[in-house]
Amino acid sequence: MLDYNALMAVSAVIREGSFEGAARKLNITASAVSQRIRGYEDRLGALLVIRGQPCRPTDLGQALVTHLDKVCLLEAEIPHLSHASGFLLQSEITLRIAVNADSLATWFPGAISRFATETAICLDLLVEDETCTADRLRAGEVTAAITAQAEPIPGYKSVHLGKMQYVACATPDFAASYFSNGGTVAEFRDAPCICFDRDDALEARWLYDLHKIALPSRIHYIPSTQGFLDFTLKNVGWGLQPLALVDKYLSQGNLIEVIPDHRITVDLYWVIPRMNSKLLNDLTIHLKNECVKHFWFDRSVGNYTV
Repeated sequence: MLDYNALMAVSAVIREGSFEGAARKLNITASAVSQRIRGYEDRLGALLVIRGQPCRPTDLGQALVTHLDKVCLLEAEIPHLSHASGFLLQSEITLRIAVNADSLATWFPGAISRFATETAICLDLLVEDETCTADRLRAGEVTAAITAQAEPIPGYKSVHLGKMQYVACATPDFAASYFSNGGTVAEFRDAPCICFDRDDALEARWLYDLHKIALPSRIHYIPSTQGFLDFTLKNVGWGLQPLALVDKYLSQGNLIEVIPDHRITVDLYWVIPRMNSKLLNDLTIHLKNECVKHFWFDRSVGNYTV
């Protein structure tokens, strides 16, 4: 039988990164946290936590914490059960979600805030590129994810949320300096480009679709949605921006589309475990309804989907 009190200690150490942080979270001493984990590891004959700065889970430790997260969700829907069982006496439920930075900077806070307030859940967000968030699910590091990957993940179900539209932007001054001929192959090979990080393929896909060429040698990597926008506004380079974020700058003339009407739409999916959780099901319906209001759809001719 699983020792849920010990698993709570394992989870707290992994999430807080240290035994001291786990002690504060659980309102017990660091020594008590260590004794719970060490005793359970001795009984299992296997390590659950790799001690370090920060502490990390072993594969078994991560698998058990993932199981604990699911149990917490289910018990939260039968409040008297946790008190009767004596296993999980948490005062709150924390939902760990992997979310891409562009969603976090645009539609996601407005979409989830009311739900989090009404249900009294706590959010623990892991920010990742939308092409990598599903990997966090596979590793058991999060309970749910916003992802651009449509491929099914064993044990999880995927709900299509909508299409997030991106536009290639630069300031008028930058465009005048580098794209005076309308954005030729030679101009794009010379103009510095901004990418989110090395996992970000949007600019490469956009440019290849336009001119069948690779990105230029001069690339700035700015791993922040707001920072990406700020550097674009400072004439550092051109790059693809979420329309939801830059629509006002386009309207005001602070930014222009480098090639008008040549845009990308990225399909986003909400992926959750295949379990009978009313909380997750309600959240899924809530996000789907909110996305109808918050996504910018691109229906013009010539656009394509990543």
